[in-house]
Amino acid sequence: MASRGFRRALAACLLLAAPWAHALVFAVNEGVTYRVPSDQIAAKYAAIAADLSKLLKQPVTIEPVGDYPTLRKRLAEKAYDLAMVHPAHLSIVAMKQSGYKLVAVTKGYEQYSANFLVKADSPLKSLVDVKGLRLGAPDEDSITSWMVRASLRDAIGDPKGVAFTYTRYQDAVPFFVENNLTHVGATASSSVIKAWQAKGGRVLFKSRPVPIKHVIASPALTAEQIGIVRDYLLSLDGSEEGRKKLEPTKYQGFATYDEAAMMAIGVWLGL
Repeated sequence: MASRGFRRALAACLLLAAPWAHALVFAVNEGVTYRVPSDQIAAKYAAIAADLSKLLKQPVTIEPVGDYPTLRKRLAEKAYDLAMVHPAHLSIVAMKQSGYKLVAVTKGYEQYSANFLVKADSPLKSLVDVKGLRLGAPDEDSITSWMVRASLRDAIGDPKGVAFTYTRYQDAVPFFVENNLTHVGATASSSVIKAWQAKGGRVLFKSRPVPIKHVIASPALTAEQIGIVRDYLLSLDGSEEGRKKLEPTKYQGFATYDEAAMMAIGVWLGL
């Protein structure tokens, strides 16, 4: 009996030590300049996590990450096995400095651009005219503001030639322009842009597009594991069952993207 008990205990220890017994952490960030409650995120990705658990033969747990300092720190520590990263600059830094690999980008978000908003009667004609003026933009560390500064650098040489006023949420940007707090407002939110134009406002300039909402994988994952995750994500929108699993996320699906091209975007952003 003692021998049998020892064998059972040994088997239990081996089971716990098996690589597939370790839970993989899938971090999800949906931006900081949108009003997305963190407590709703895990449920949105539950079906996807369940499928990945089966395919990878390891539990996959969703970890919502609402703030960029935590996201940046934990990516640098390689604490996440997989991550859905809204801000392109943070995933690019993770790939450049911490060995993460680009798995996929999110369909419908490959052409994310910062739009520079002005009043209908604004005398401004181009981005060069913004030099020396005031500009309202979302959170300073948002991907939108990184695109704004890169665009201004291209146009006037130094974005410091513009006085920035930052706000937490994208939908607060038009308030600055409407109330003459800034001469220009910058946003990448399609709903904010449409509402601005519907009221007669103008878009002065549209930045170079940047794909956002990247899925990246830790260097701890094998090439085979990354391939499994990529194949699964790319296949989701190809079946009715897969589209139902995408439905809670509001995403159309996922697509491949050249990692070298993504790193070139990082150079443009100034990373």
